[in-house]
Amino acid sequence: MPAAAHPIDPSAEAGAAPAFSPLYQQIKALLTRSLQGGEWKPGEAIPSELELAARFKVSQGTVRKAIDELAAEGLLVRRQGKGTFVATHAEQHVKYRFLRLTPEEGGVPPVERRVLDCRRQRAPADVARALELKSGEAAVLVRRLLSAQGQPVVLDDIWLPGALFKGLSAERLSGWRGPMYEMFESEFGVRMIRAEEQIRAVAADAATAQWLMLETGAPLLSVERLSRTYGDKPVELRRGLYNTAHHYYRNELS
Repeated sequence: MPAAAHPIDPSAEAGAAPAFSPLYQQIKALLTRSLQGGEWKPGEAIPSELELAARFKVSQGTVRKAIDELAAEGLLVRRQGKGTFVATHAEQHVKYRFLRLTPEEGGVPPVERRVLDCRRQRAPADVARALELKSGEAAVLVRRLLSAQGQPVVLDDIWLPGALFKGLSAERLSGWRGPMYEMFESEFGVRMIRAEEQIRAVAADAATAQWLMLETGAPLLSVERLSRTYGDKPVELRRGLYNTAHHYYRNELS
């Protein structure tokens, strides 16, 4: 089927793609809009390429190119012989996508988690700016300690928009057995799509040193991560202090 010049008005349905963007980008924007709107839930199959081509009145090749980009960005997952599915943090290959702490001997570290605090409060000004909250709007602060082989290695302060995480508590977090992002996705409908980080070296203050069982002034890696969901909306500000005495912070560049 030949590609139509303008299958639909993307500005009306997707609210994003301009009319002069490549056709596959317009289809990608429409698919992203459907994902964002919850038409297809995490783990569910999306319609076939042929069905989507008929829906948008474009060629199957145009749909395939749009899906290829969404798969490369981690929003969709292709399964040989089964179809294309909405990616989920429960997937084994993305389960530890945002966990960058790696033991010196390599591999995925077995991590024990301890929730130290979980409370709602007015977002501080810097947190409100990062999460694009209004002045005085509520946020949820989660403080968490990660340990490897009984040794504490990460102290996390995690800020979340209060409106998106109503009912989140220390009890719910402590009772969850999978990755935290999997819980955010399945329990609150918030999927982390991408993140940006700022990293610098710091010295442990007295309180942090006590949690991480270090001497005051010990070197730490400070990692500030801003995670975003569909539409590039910020939904998590995470400030972690890492003890890298026996671990390193792994990253992959492409």
